[in-house]
Amino acid sequence: MAVSIGELAPDFALEASNGETIKLSDFRGKNIVLYFYPKDMTPGCTTQACDFRDKHSHFADLDAVILGVSPDPLARHEKFIEKYDLPFILLADEENKAAEAYDVWKLKKTFGKEYMGIERSTFIIDKAGKLVKEWRKVKVKGHVEEALEYIRENLS
Repeated sequence: MAVSIGELAPDFALEASNGETIKLSDFRGKNIVLYFYPKDMTPGCTTQACDFRDKHSHFADLDAVILGVSPDPLARHEKFIEKYDLPFILLADEENKAAEAYDVWKLKKTFGKEYMGIERSTFIIDKAGKLVKEWRKVKVKGHVEEALEYIRENLS
């Protein structure tokens, strides 16, 4: 079941890098950048996380929180945050429940090998909890600026 623009974003509860169990609905009243990525410490995911890190204060100025979601366990998230000084929360979706709710858990193919994994995607959720923008099959270069510009132009 795919999530649709204009509808309430599917809620979920996941273990977070801050030691809490976080629900998406905990952030009502703020704009949310919910981004799904395949794996901590890989080149594309590291670039994307560092781009979000470098623009973090700009998102905060627009009353937007950044939440990164991957299937990695909390221990790996903690190493990723520490190594790259990430100032936002990472969520551990080890059972892919959030990924399935957002229809980003997909059959992928690399070098002829098929496997299930995260399709890099970003969702913008407004202060009322509605999905207002989505990017699927995200290309990392320039994406964070595009997300920031969308919020600046439409939600500030």
